[in-house]
Amino acid sequence: MITKNTWIAGIKAGWDTTWILGRIVFPITIIVSLLTYTPVIDWIIAIFTPLMKGIGLPGEAAIPLALGNLLNLYAAIGAILSLDLSVKHVFILAIMLSFSHNLIIETAVAKKIGINIIVPIAVRVSLALLSALLITYIWQGGTEQAQYGMIAAVEQVPDTWIGIMLLAFKKAMMGIWQIVLIVFPLMIGIQVLKDIKAIEYLAKWSVPLTKILGLSSGRTSVSLLAGIIFGLAYGAGVIIQSAKEENLSRKDLYLLTIFLVSSHAVVEDTVIFIPLGIPVFPLLIIRMLVAFIVTMVTAIAWKAVTQRKEFTTKGVCK
Repeated sequence: MITKNTWIAGIKAGWDTTWILGRIVFPITIIVSLLTYTPVIDWIIAIFTPLMKGIGLPGEAAIPLALGNLLNLYAAIGAILSLDLSVKHVFILAIMLSFSHNLIIETAVAKKIGINIIVPIAVRVSLALLSALLITYIWQGGTEQAQYGMIAAVEQVPDTWIGIMLLAFKKAMMGIWQIVLIVFPLMIGIQVLKDIKAIEYLAKWSVPLTKILGLSSGRTSVSLLAGIIFGLAYGAGVIIQSAKEENLSRKDLYLLTIFLVSSHAVVEDTVIFIPLGIPVFPLLIIRMLVAFIVTMVTAIAWKAVTQRKEFTTKGVCK
């Protein structure tokens, strides 16, 4: 039931999330902005240019990739906002970071439900690299410089250190403001979904989806929806609790994990890339399509291996 407390809780969650994320985005945006006017950025570019060139990116793209994988998407976005990149470069970074971000925390969640940590890491990193290669060699457009939403309005070429620091501060403030515009409505919406018990209701309608993915339809619905809507980090409590209560099989655990590491928090993770000025709808479609394909192929392979083992066992018994 939606009450006054629903809105209060949603606003509080929005404020708490903005505060947490802002403490990451603000300093990183300033630091990376300042570094772009020092020899440090040139050293980074020189070291990583050969590796980045292989996936169609400039050397400085290593900065947001590292921050995104070690920290989170907001840290990566803070770095991207401070770099001069083409639309294609930003799109490649966005699709890579969609698959592979926040590896430390989200891999820990996967381990908590009984998954070998090598599996989610291998799946996410492989999908990130493969998607980057495909976009690099298939898409011939996107050569124009990316316009970072409101960031473009403050972009100037400073000629003094005071001007550089002011520009860095403006970029950081704009980054925070855009987080506010995205996070507050998102957190309020999530609180509404919680209070009206939408997850449990939607779970009943997700049975066909679980069957397509090769999952046990009745027992994995809640975990699946929690991961898709809230993400692995935000939805960790629901996923872990459901996994224990429903006593999920090893197959269900692995298929669920493979699907969610590819498509968790798919709406939020897509929406937050809007300020980067890239087409986010293709980003959403690519991520969901890949998640379905990888999970379905894994389910088919798992079934084939299981049947082969059963056949071999029966043959030995005879």
